[in-house]
Amino acid sequence: MSTKSDSENVSQEIRSLREQIRHHNWRYYVLNQPEISDLEYDRLIQRLIEIEGTHPDLITEDSPTQRVGGQPLTGFSSVRHSRPMLSLSNTYSRDELKEFDKRVAKGLQDQAYEYVVELKMDGVAVSLVYENGRFVQGATRGDGVNGDDITANLKTIKSIPLILETSRIHVPRRFEVRGEVFIEHRAFEQINQKRLEAGEEPFANPRNAAAGSLKLLDPKQVDLRPLDIYIYACLAEEDLPEKHMDILDLLSELSFKVNPHRHLCKDIDQVTAYCDSWEKKKDRLPYEIDGMVIKVNDLNQQAVLGATSKNPRWAIAYKFPARQVTTKLEEIILQVGRTGTITPVAILEPVELSGTTVGRATLHNADEIQRKDIRIGDRVIIEKGGEIIPKVIQPILSVRTGKEKEFRMPEKCPVCGADVIRLPNEVAYRCISVNCPAQVERVIRHFASRDAMDIEGLGPAVIKQLLSFGLIKDYGDLYHLKDSREELAGLERMGEKSVDNLLEAIEKSKEKPLGAFVFALGIRHVGRVAADVLAKHFGSLDALAKADIQELPAIHEIGPIMAESIRAFFDSDRTQSVLAKLTRYGVGPGIRKSETSQGGEGLNGKSFVFTGTLGEMARTDAQEMVRRAGGQVMTTVGKKTDYVVVGKEPGSKLKKAQSLGITILNEKEFKEMMARFARGFG
Repeated sequence: MSTKSDSENVSQEIRSLREQIRHHNWRYYVLNQPEISDLEYDRLIQRLIEIEGTHPDLITEDSPTQRVGGQPLTGFSSVRHSRPMLSLSNTYSRDELKEFDKRVAKGLQDQAYEYVVELKMDGVAVSLVYENGRFVQGATRGDGVNGDDITANLKTIKSIPLILETSRIHVPRRFEVRGEVFIEHRAFEQINQKRLEAGEEPFANPRNAAAGSLKLLDPKQVDLRPLDIYIYACLAEEDLPEKHMDILDLLSELSFKVNPHRHLCKDIDQVTAYCDSWEKKKDRLPYEIDGMVIKVNDLNQQAVLGATSKNPRWAIAYKFPARQVTTKLEEIILQVGRTGTITPVAILEPVELSGTTVGRATLHNADEIQRKDIRIGDRVIIEKGGEIIPKVIQPILSVRTGKEKEFRMPEKCPVCGADVIRLPNEVAYRCISVNCPAQVERVIRHFASRDAMDIEGLGPAVIKQLLSFGLIKDYGDLYHLKDSREELAGLERMGEKSVDNLLEAIEKSKEKPLGAFVFALGIRHVGRVAADVLAKHFGSLDALAKADIQELPAIHEIGPIMAESIRAFFDSDRTQSVLAKLTRYGVGPGIRKSETSQGGEGLNGKSFVFTGTLGEMARTDAQEMVRRAGGQVMTTVGKKTDYVVVGKEPGSKLKKAQSLGITILNEKEFKEMMARFARGFG
């Protein structure tokens, strides 16, 4: 029977854990200055989850464990803003900036005034409402008067504090902050890469990715998107500083993430100088900006100046010159990538853009060409942002002559003539041939890579020479090279010793287990983990090659898209040709005892999932240690997962493992476990 003191101790520990976690969230997500390791942080979270699990009556909405909601929403309710979220009037001209300054001076009747200049984030504007220091509601801008309630989605953004430390700083009982949700360039590229791999349409730009993420009805899906926020304003009826710059400083003290790049300017000349400095260096930022925001610093003066029905008179956005020009689209050519993806590319009449001569631009895919109605011969608008490849924005329909030609994707590969396919639910067209010259070099590099057949000495330079001299046409020919010793020795930087080592490595690769061999084949969507799953299920390449399209999706880790890709691969005549070569040269490994994990040895089929970056070893090496000890490596965490190995910056897999009570190992604990099973699996 628990006593009152026991209950008080539990409550006190929960309060302490929440305070520690909030502090470390602020240090990590806002200041980028962590004080503890990821593992120490994860243990704080895990302990809080454990206590709240046994004392659910003590769970509060602002607990760090409640950032990701439970059930998906059925829709967004409407929220009326306390004050309209007005948009800013824009200008691209220094002369118009000076005109704005004259209007300010006139409105203030020649009072002394100053400006605060901030970066104009290219993101999604939102409002956050706090009551008694707790985040209670978040909304989109909407039409400026009413927005959508996206509280659950905003809670997933780690840089938004759910509760504020107000004991040191007095803040209003109820106040609202406004900010811009955004996604950094690197994270945006990773999101689009995953969407392309899944056959989904990529986002056009980081802003669209952020907006699309906030519109998702399932907060758990939003939590997977790397959203961030900068706060730029605060609204309250009382108790706020009278200067905008002081408000930004106060927001920083309250643990909000405020952009550090802000500057106090005494006059419009200082404003234009500061804007000019950022136009030159904006591409160094890890996120997108499209200009600068200029605001009168004094809030009383802002009130005097007032606003129109659409825009405040005390602020303006200075937009950087658009990186767009017009030119003629002379031709559309097709490029074949390493996975067979066929990408249309616009060949342009050369034009100057952002200091460089541009002669080609990306068209993304056939659907995008059709959607925008882009035709060969069109006058088009092209755009370039940062270091991104130029892209065709749209055709100029008003100048069409009728001689422009519509574009159609070919049925045959433009390089090798093999069939071109488009799998269901994918936007990409692909060449299915493993012998296509445009992709064969990278296919062979993949075949020989460490996680695949691990052929040491078969690097890019050697592969290029083998192909250019006609010694190989595909990876099946590698095992015939032992009959071409003299030709190999004549290649650049390939003496007799190098030839011996290469041929020995090729021969040794025949001993690789079936899982590695399946991965080496380069089947689209089939990674190393899926390859191991297929190896365990079928036991031989022949059985996998004959697998029914209905059977494959029923296997854990094998979805319908992967199943379609597997079937298309083995149905190809050219695939059958290269596999016949491999069989003829004695390459066709079967399942090994360590792969089935049924022998009662080692880890006996225990399943492992890895998340985060390991410090002392590559993840691929750690995964191979598991396989050699009889264990199984999986990509997703589920009830049947036995261990989750955690490195630095772990993802959502850690949270799921904690919620399911799965054993979590740090790198040291994992290595100690593997050491116990090392003997006999050498």
